[in-house]
Amino acid sequence: MGASKMATSAPDETEHMDMSKMDMNDMDMDMGDGHMMHMGNLKRKFWVSLILTIPVVLMSPMMGMHLVPTQWLFPGSDWVVAILGTVLFFYGGGAFFSGAKAEIQMKRPAMMTLIAMGIGVAYIYSIYAVIANNVYHVTPVVNNFFWELSTLIVIMLLGHWIEMNTIMNAGSAVDALGKLLPQEAHVQDDQGNITDVQLSNLQVGQTVVIRAGEQIPADAKIISGTSAVNESLVTGESKAVNKSIDDELIGGAVNGTGTLTAKVTGTGDSGYLAQVMKLITDAKGAKSKAENLADKVAGWLFYAALFVGILAFVVWLTVGNLATALPVAVAVFVIACPHALGLAVPLVVSRSTALAAQNGLLIRNRTAMEQVNQIKYALMDKTGTLTMGEFKVNHLVSLAADLDEQTVLQRLADLESGSSHPLATGILTAAKAKGLTVTAATDTRQETGMGQFGTIAGTTYGVVSVNYLEKKQLDYDHDQFSQFAAEGNSISYLVAGDQVLGLVAQGDQIKPNAKMLISSLKHQGITPVMLTGDNQETANKVAASIGITEVQARLLPEDKERLVQEYQQKGKILFIGDGVNDAPSLARADIGMAIGSGTDVAIESADIILVSSDPADVIQFLDLARATHRKMTENLWWGAGYNLIAIPLAAGVLAPIGFILNPMVGAIVMSLSTVIVAINAMTLKLKTVATD
Repeated sequence: MGASKMATSAPDETEHMDMSKMDMNDMDMDMGDGHMMHMGNLKRKFWVSLILTIPVVLMSPMMGMHLVPTQWLFPGSDWVVAILGTVLFFYGGGAFFSGAKAEIQMKRPAMMTLIAMGIGVAYIYSIYAVIANNVYHVTPVVNNFFWELSTLIVIMLLGHWIEMNTIMNAGSAVDALGKLLPQEAHVQDDQGNITDVQLSNLQVGQTVVIRAGEQIPADAKIISGTSAVNESLVTGESKAVNKSIDDELIGGAVNGTGTLTAKVTGTGDSGYLAQVMKLITDAKGAKSKAENLADKVAGWLFYAALFVGILAFVVWLTVGNLATALPVAVAVFVIACPHALGLAVPLVVSRSTALAAQNGLLIRNRTAMEQVNQIKYALMDKTGTLTMGEFKVNHLVSLAADLDEQTVLQRLADLESGSSHPLATGILTAAKAKGLTVTAATDTRQETGMGQFGTIAGTTYGVVSVNYLEKKQLDYDHDQFSQFAAEGNSISYLVAGDQVLGLVAQGDQIKPNAKMLISSLKHQGITPVMLTGDNQETANKVAASIGITEVQARLLPEDKERLVQEYQQKGKILFIGDGVNDAPSLARADIGMAIGSGTDVAIESADIILVSSDPADVIQFLDLARATHRKMTENLWWGAGYNLIAIPLAAGVLAPIGFILNPMVGAIVMSLSTVIVAINAMTLKLKTVATD
């Protein structure tokens, strides 16, 4: 995609570009529904809590047993343990209470509430035990749970710290985009003097010199020099791209062997990389259906754990005593914490988003990832999507006695001088080859799906499609049109008022991987459909050459959107396009995929953007989306499935054979499930598609 195309619509996203400079330990995370909110500096909390835990573990009993001989303990050690335990409870455990408060305020109690309940019960009972033993000297001695309390807090803090690291690492490939830019740029003034300036001081409109082997400091347009530029770190395109005068450069790409002088078109908050990071951030912030399901499952687990915990407490209190019932209830509350479940989907999405960004797939709306298995039709535009969009004039015909072919070309070029449409580019290239001097028409206007109009030497001309001629009921040679169209040409007419003055027939080249895309879609059970504003004959020729049997031609933007809705009655659809006329369809489709070289309007309307404009990337996306969905399902099972066994064990169903799940063991099991979820998410890979 042209760098300037993304830069022109860039809002202020400086904060996203500075993500790589932030200390992750100082971040206030919000994954799931506030599961990591208010955690503060997890690294510091963990290490302080660990230091406080060591003496607590050494001096307090674990399930009635001491790790060190009791003769080593000094009088008053219980009070020391109580003081240290209290500090741990409020310092290390306070984060969980803050999270629980947020959950309750949102009326969605979940993991934090369960942890707060567990450590709260353990702390209150332990303080009671210390007072009972040391003030009232009760017999038998009441065992406290400071050992379990302290280790639970430390394990949970460690688990959260690991999870935060995992989340940040999963997104590191995306955040690394912000590190692609060099620290300085070589700025050239009007006298040719070169000064090195900090990248933060670089401004749009300045001239920069990019030497051989250097990273391009900002989005820019070449004004002198040629070179082969490696854009793989930015777009995922492995081949070096030849660049020359007027070509656009993407900040972060690596210059080849030539020296380039370029005019800066986008920096910092307006550059291409800023837009990439904005897209990724927007994608991560979206709420997916799978996440909604995960939240529902977590809610069910909370109420199930609450019911089982209270029931187990009552039963064990009935058959035993408080000292027996309390650890059982604590174990139930801890083992059922749906923390792993809450991260099951976000971790996978974070990983897949990073992989997509590395491979030139920008995911604006991640709910699209979850609908791939339901896609029945792939509707796609022709020009720029399946074809190169690089037109060459094959036929130029004058249809007026007072105009020769060169004058027809001159008029067409003057009308199209300000247009970036592929057909306009073909006309301007032909005019340049003929040595014509192009003078821009005045009072230009565009009628979408019809043509371009403007005033030249006092006369209003238009370069129009055959749709315009038929709408205005203007005569033209149908046989001549059919002949040129059958060759695969796109045909435009030069008109003035009601007179048809000439025509130009331009041929386009099919993209190398277009046929492979169609074959792959059919193999996956997806029916490809071509929707184009071009003539029927040209559309049929292109479709037949790549294996498409369903073709709709001569369409206006509203026609495409109407067909999208009609096909949606038959099943979910994927729409692939690149132009302004595709924007309504991209927005309407279940999955809208914009070719990266397309227009800003198309890009803003799409769910997915293909940076390199390669049809093979559609296959990449489908493969990644299916792999992502598979990992989400696996993680949901890992995040919730273990509760089916662990909750009954924590409640004491195996107590008759002497096994009761300890709160600390429950915390370990829960943390292990979270680590498994994280590891499973990080194993997500994107297979490389073998291209033509």
